[in-house]
Amino acid sequence: MSHLVTVIGTVFVDCKGFPFQTYHATTRNLGSIQFVHGGVGRNIAENLARLSISTSFVSSVDATGMGTEVIDRLNDLNIHTDFMQAAPARGMGMWMAILDERGELAGSISQMPELGVFEQIVAQHGEAIVAQSSHIALELDLNETIAKRILTLAHAAGKPVYGIPGNLDTIMQHPELLQGLSCFICNNYEADMLMKQPFSTQAPDEQKRLLAEYVKSAGLRSMIVTLGEQGSVYYHAETNETGHQHVFPVQVVDTSGAGDAFFSGAVAALVRGADLKEAAICGTKVAGWTISQSDTTCPDLHHRMEADEIVMSILSASTAQN
Repeated sequence: MSHLVTVIGTVFVDCKGFPFQTYHATTRNLGSIQFVHGGVGRNIAENLARLSISTSFVSSVDATGMGTEVIDRLNDLNIHTDFMQAAPARGMGMWMAILDERGELAGSISQMPELGVFEQIVAQHGEAIVAQSSHIALELDLNETIAKRILTLAHAAGKPVYGIPGNLDTIMQHPELLQGLSCFICNNYEADMLMKQPFSTQAPDEQKRLLAEYVKSAGLRSMIVTLGEQGSVYYHAETNETGHQHVFPVQVVDTSGAGDAFFSGAVAALVRGADLKEAAICGTKVAGWTISQSDTTCPDLHHRMEADEIVMSILSASTAQN
């Protein structure tokens, strides 16, 4: 069965600073500064394409040379961009980040994109977007209007939707958006907020119990919570599959983009018919490869995938996950 995963999410341009030595917040730090293409949705679209998943991307960009450059890079990866449009201003966001000597985020400022053009794209082409898709990967915190329209159309058409949070604002105000998602993936700090209790500090068995309770109460089919260096926990409401996935050792360079990478690896596996444990393995592998280099995505992801027997065995499955 042929797949076309449509990713619906934001584009950002990231400005990242890397210190040459120990980072000190209150003094001058010599280092390097890089501008890279980012954004939750854009990162996921690129990752999926590099994982040999046929991918379409729905978003807005600026009507500038940088916006054109973003689309050109996506097209070079054979990502379908028919439903991308340029906005006169702030069609995409900006993220300024400083990493410390360990590659951990030391501070950041985000400038969110304006979503007017994005809303028009979804309003005018929502049916066509969903109709072309076998599966949908949705950044849920775009806004209520965009999320509800896509989810309504997808559920009516029987298309699986995989959700990832942005800033949690929309999800916290509209928790009903989670109902019926095939899988929702977030980090432990986001889980703390959603569950309204200290999920992060619990022992693994208690985390699995709390996760199962939350999945059932939220009306989700399945959910994975990433735990940083502690790996991830997962639960599937229909199969009662639950477990903990450890991380694989890597040399950390830049942790930004790790969550998007995990989501991408997990979705790539689920689309190919993998179970939740296999999805967590793929997500962990892709996240590890991503944080071992300085870009927000892993440029040699396809090569790493092909060289990894475990990932290739998971992604070689041919049955689509419903």
